[in-house]
Amino acid sequence: MAQQKELRSVTEWRIKMTDGSSEALAPEAGLACRAWLAVKGLIMGLILKVCNFFEKAWNLGQNEPRKVIHCLKVGMALTVVSLFYYMRPLYEGMGGNAMWAVMTIVVVFENTVGATICKCLNRICGTFIAGSLAIGIHWIVSQSGKEFEPFINGISVFLLASAVTFSRFIPSVKKRFDYGAMIFILTFSLVTVSGYRVDKLLELANNRVYTIIIGTALCIMITMIICPIWAGEELYMLITRNMDKLAYSLDGCVGEYFNDSGSSSDDDKECDKKFLGYKCVLTSKATEEAMANFARWEPAHGRFNFRHPWKQYLKVGASMRACAYCIDALDGCVNSENEVPESMKKHMSNIALKVSSESSRVIKELARTMKTMTKSSTVDYLVGEMNNAVLELQEDLKSLPTSFINPQPLQGADCPEKKKTRTVALMDIMPLVTLTSLLIEITTRIEGMVNEVEELAEMGEYKSVADEKNQKQPAVSKTNVPDEHKEEV
Repeated sequence: MAQQKELRSVTEWRIKMTDGSSEALAPEAGLACRAWLAVKGLIMGLILKVCNFFEKAWNLGQNEPRKVIHCLKVGMALTVVSLFYYMRPLYEGMGGNAMWAVMTIVVVFENTVGATICKCLNRICGTFIAGSLAIGIHWIVSQSGKEFEPFINGISVFLLASAVTFSRFIPSVKKRFDYGAMIFILTFSLVTVSGYRVDKLLELANNRVYTIIIGTALCIMITMIICPIWAGEELYMLITRNMDKLAYSLDGCVGEYFNDSGSSSDDDKECDKKFLGYKCVLTSKATEEAMANFARWEPAHGRFNFRHPWKQYLKVGASMRACAYCIDALDGCVNSENEVPESMKKHMSNIALKVSSESSRVIKELARTMKTMTKSSTVDYLVGEMNNAVLELQEDLKSLPTSFINPQPLQGADCPEKKKTRTVALMDIMPLVTLTSLLIEITTRIEGMVNEVEELAEMGEYKSVADEKNQKQPAVSKTNVPDEHKEEV
């Protein structure tokens, strides 16, 4: 009986098939089971995302260890400044104002030395000037009487905060002193408003200035002593890398158009990255400007003097982008759907490849000049070879067979077939003419790059090749020089 009741409690559904057979349907899972599966899937997905995050973070640390070092330097600076809280003698000297040193380190410690010095000096100057003005206004208020104090403080905060905020929209101020202007507004407002309730305003301002000086000095020392990352050196390396990428992209685009890339199928992806290196030049303007701005705050380091012409690097980068835009258009010609007859390509391939080769040689020589920081003795010769190749390209373009451009018309001057034939021929040759004109324009813009690099060499006082050889040669001692007069005697 118990077994029969158990069988009756189970409801079974069956589907009757067309052939007379039946198939049982499994009962649906309960609500609790479905909820458990959903929670389980959510937890597993969250764990998978966390694992992927840590994997990406590990790869980032391996590829760019300097970022890991920067994180360790920030932790070291915060640990050192925390001693003002942990050690009673230091705490009694600074009190609760030691928190300003902690906040200073958090907001001013940057990845490069130049960026850190820029923010540190801006914070010190903004705090000092704002504190001095606030104390001066507080003295004026104290001489005017308590009844006028709220009005004078309110008017001064309104006028100075509005004026300094407007100055942040001025490009020259925003580029170099934007952070200092913001700190000025913050400090002036805090000191002025606090002075209404705090009696020892001068002591409050002094403690704030002292703690900020301690925090900024600690940041500057750590960022300059422990594995320093110089913004000027980063800018210098970025420009030289982009020059090499520009040369590879020019050779690659022209070689691919004339099927002369010379790369195997296994290396296609790597070659494509080299061919598209010009895109890094197009997108590096903001980085170059930021690095040049921070480099101006840095002291002399390595091969760079304190007054190194960092602004000239921006002009070099602008000339490189002008060339990269033409290479971008050249890449569009390579990927164009309009196909040029092979006979035309063969007619122009040798000289076009020569022009691209000579142009890339000039760019590589400019990159070598910047890497070694020596004046090139062959760049003028290479530019002359490039211009001679351009003249040959123009002559070959003029000597295209007339059958390619102006085919023999059919009988009848107004025959529609004549117009159609000529149109087809012109459309066939247009991509090739566009490519050659872009090559000529690229050589013109490369000459602009040469002028900018030569000006950088003059402003940066690059040494000539002859000076380098003279320094490498050992000094000849006078005792080793034979005396011809004595021999004659």
